[in-house]
Amino acid sequence: MTTSVVDNGVNVAALLGARDAFADAPEIARFQWRSRVAWVNGTHSTAEVDTFSGFGEEQRHTRTFTFDVDHPLQFAAEDNGITPVEYVLVALGGCLTAGIAAVAQQRGIQLRSVRAQVTAEMDLHGILGADPEVRNGFSGVRVDYDLDADATRAEIEALVAQSQKRSAVYDILTNPTAVTVTVS
Repeated sequence: MTTSVVDNGVNVAALLGARDAFADAPEIARFQWRSRVAWVNGTHSTAEVDTFSGFGEEQRHTRTFTFDVDHPLQFAAEDNGITPVEYVLVALGGCLTAGIAAVAQQRGIQLRSVRAQVTAEMDLHGILGADPEVRNGFSGVRVDYDLDADATRAEIEALVAQSQKRSAVYDILTNPTAVTVTVS
């Protein structure tokens, strides 16, 4: 009988160690995530992410991440980047998929591939002000997974369910979040 080691690239021991540390010092679990956005021209902006606060002090990513945000040519824009709503889909898919990998690692399930198709429905009558009865945002979001793993269908479905339960982005999208906008 051979025992294979599961390696999905997630350091579960470190994650569980952080969780244990939070029990002893709950204040270090309070994080602040940040993004700086600067207008370029038209509907084109650039966003940078490099610092955040957590574990009781200021933190820095290994490098500054830069993103272009724009709208497609069909919206009389320059298509210099994906739209803000597409970033939301990227964030949701990325958060859920990372969760699947972490949960699979913790449960000893070897993943071979995980692919998600994230789609959202949106009626532009709302955002363009053509119909005040139509909401500006998504009317629905769907995430379809194709997973190949050393697991039963029930185990795979449980991975996805646990990922949803622990996903910050899923929570942000499915529960009201207070947003404050100010002008300096």
